[in-house]
Amino acid sequence: MLKSLSISNYALIDQLDMQPSKGLSMITGETGAGKSIMLGAVGLLLGNRSDTKVLLHDDKKCVVEGAFDIREYGLNKFFEQEELDYEETCIIRREISPGGKSRSFVNDTPVLLESLKILGSKLMDVHSQHDTLQLGEGSYQLSLVDAFASTSSELDSYQLKFKSFKKAKRQFEELKQKAFEMQKEADYNQFQLDELSALTLVAGEQAELESAQEVLENAEEIKLKINEMLALFQEEQIGIIQGLAQIQHGMQSLERLAHKFSEIRERFQSVFIEVKDLTETLIDEESKVEIDFAKLDQIRERLSKIYQLQKKHGVNSVEELMQIENELADKVFQFQNLDESLAEAEKSLKEAQALLADSGALLTKKRQSCFPLFEKQLQELLIGLGMENARIQFEHKPVSPSLSGLDEVEILFSANKGGVLQPLKKVASGGEFSRLLFAIKYLMADKMALPTLIFDEIDTGISGEVALQMVRMMKEIATRHQVICITHLPQVAAKGDLHYFVYKDNSSEKTISKIKLLAAEERVTELAKMIAGANPSTSALESAKELLLN
Repeated sequence: MLKSLSISNYALIDQLDMQPSKGLSMITGETGAGKSIMLGAVGLLLGNRSDTKVLLHDDKKCVVEGAFDIREYGLNKFFEQEELDYEETCIIRREISPGGKSRSFVNDTPVLLESLKILGSKLMDVHSQHDTLQLGEGSYQLSLVDAFASTSSELDSYQLKFKSFKKAKRQFEELKQKAFEMQKEADYNQFQLDELSALTLVAGEQAELESAQEVLENAEEIKLKINEMLALFQEEQIGIIQGLAQIQHGMQSLERLAHKFSEIRERFQSVFIEVKDLTETLIDEESKVEIDFAKLDQIRERLSKIYQLQKKHGVNSVEELMQIENELADKVFQFQNLDESLAEAEKSLKEAQALLADSGALLTKKRQSCFPLFEKQLQELLIGLGMENARIQFEHKPVSPSLSGLDEVEILFSANKGGVLQPLKKVASGGEFSRLLFAIKYLMADKMALPTLIFDEIDTGISGEVALQMVRMMKEIATRHQVICITHLPQVAAKGDLHYFVYKDNSSEKTISKIKLLAAEERVTELAKMIAGANPSTSALESAKELLLN
């Protein structure tokens, strides 16, 4: 429900503020006074595109702001999805800067225009003879049937099953595609896996093999060099060990002669022990070095295979090859078990499809069950709105599953006696469209939480009893929903809870539009002017009073 509307610096409006009634508010004014301009400003709150040409003053920004009571609209989920703070009073603001930049805000948080459109459509519904194209759309007609038939629980249940069906179908299709791609790669993957598995790779073996290869390739020279060094160490006459043993003996003699040589003797003892240990290590290493050309060939052959596979797979280590081997093994395993996975996915898809068909059939049945009553009530309302020869029929066609169900609904219409029923968008005029949509909204008023309804001169071209019937219906809608009506008929304007008057003010340099909430006496005068012109007679004033009383 719209609690307040503020418009500044928009077209002919310098500053306009209004607080419409919770029920039925009427807006009147002379042609060109600014009623349609107000609707243009309201359209900005609904996410319509902006233009700097709408600025009254080029050096100031335009601001349109609406405060809405949204307690009954169930919008918590929308606010959560859009990451907006939910407040029971929602403030929507639209700003247009002199430079042409447009910004939108919900509760002072910037939002995208698309988000504003979604929210705006849930808060306000502008109904005019020039804005009824959606009634001709099949999706809108289906939503009307759902509202009239109260299918929300069946539709929710169906949509859950539809989402499950789509998920199962997507998984099955993805698995089929994967199978197709894996089929092409299966033989090659198996070949590569066999090639890697045949080597029985071991982590760390490359470094060990390369070290062993290095020793075997230089075995003869290594043994020669070690033996040369051992000869120097172990020669009986001039060997290093022999010489060091003599020095050790001398050190012991020095120590006996003077205790100060004790430390030197200990240091030498450590060196002597280390040299002897080094000699023993060389002897041990020499014994391990073997000249084995067969073993060298084996190592070279294995390293060659490792290097070839590393180059093939673009890696530099045995560990990376082993990772590739594991990945290939997973792919081969998946392919070998693909038939089973496909069968399970197909079974899940068929189960989801069966559940969807059952749920869709229940939804279809409930939708179709409302057609006779919906047609009858609409036809009766249209007769009361001056279309005594109007005929309505709902045509149903089964369609492939979609989020909205298994049904396509089209309203067939004829306004003339004996006329052939045809799709609504092909045969209805603007006025017929408008009255039909008005009748539909009247029927929907007690079935759903409608947004604020704005009727823009939908009474154009009608008068007398039809106009009275239309306003009676508006008043009934207004007992449950907020209604704002822009009208040029006094008998309609007289029935509002509040009456706003839009007029032009030429007192300053620029003509501006203003709006005024009429008091009781002002209201009588305005209605009289609508009846008889600028200078109403006494009888016109009396007629105006009578309209307000009845």
